[in-house]
Amino acid sequence: MNEKKPKPRRLAYGVDPKRPQRYSLRQARYDALAHDIDALAAEAARQGRRLSVLDIGAGGGASPLHLRARPNFAAIDLDGADRDRQYNVDESLYRRFFIADLTEGCPELASESYDVVICEQVLEHIHELRKPMETIGRLVKPGGKAFVGVPIFLPPLHLARRHLVPRLDRLVRSTRRRDHVQAFTLASVKAALLAYSKLSFVEARGFRIISGGILRPLEERRAWWAFNRWLGARIPAACIEVQIVLEKPAASQKA
Repeated sequence: MNEKKPKPRRLAYGVDPKRPQRYSLRQARYDALAHDIDALAAEAARQGRRLSVLDIGAGGGASPLHLRARPNFAAIDLDGADRDRQYNVDESLYRRFFIADLTEGCPELASESYDVVICEQVLEHIHELRKPMETIGRLVKPGGKAFVGVPIFLPPLHLARRHLVPRLDRLVRSTRRRDHVQAFTLASVKAALLAYSKLSFVEARGFRIISGGILRPLEERRAWWAFNRWLGARIPAACIEVQIVLEKPAASQKA
């Protein structure tokens, strides 16, 4: 009698176990940044150098999973940082892993030491944004880039999330713990990043406007992912989350 073999585990984009859908829209942000960083690594390799990348607020380690699957990962020196080890991230995915608090400015990390800084799904958990955003800008080398991702709302829904939802929680005595302490719009997070990080804006891109529920089976189809990428690039402010790409002017441009 033949035993049934267990079905292989489905991985988002072939690498990520967090979502079983092949083209999970929730994980599309990591696929996008991995695509861009891989291109930067290829250019660095052509110039005979390595690309230094910092994944700050590393959390569950999604960024390295996507980066390691790319053809130019061998040209990347990837470091990780988080304020503690509560997420049990696999530190072997990184060259070095730092315990460093973004709210305290990450003094363990040298200024202008990375070609790329990733800060995905972190800032919405932080009350005071000035120092974390200043730190992101401080760590990027001249000519380098930062990829910053946060959930966003269309105005005035961000005001409801910020002011009404906490009051309703208290009114109904909800025991639900909400980790998000910020409620951004695209305009508000972009303005804060430009003001505090002193980096220049390159682009903003979204990955999903409506997803999940009865639409989740569509995330098995590349065409649905491509449509959401196309739409998110054109109207990122209407998306559930956004990824902002920033750049530090090269030294020659500062002069």
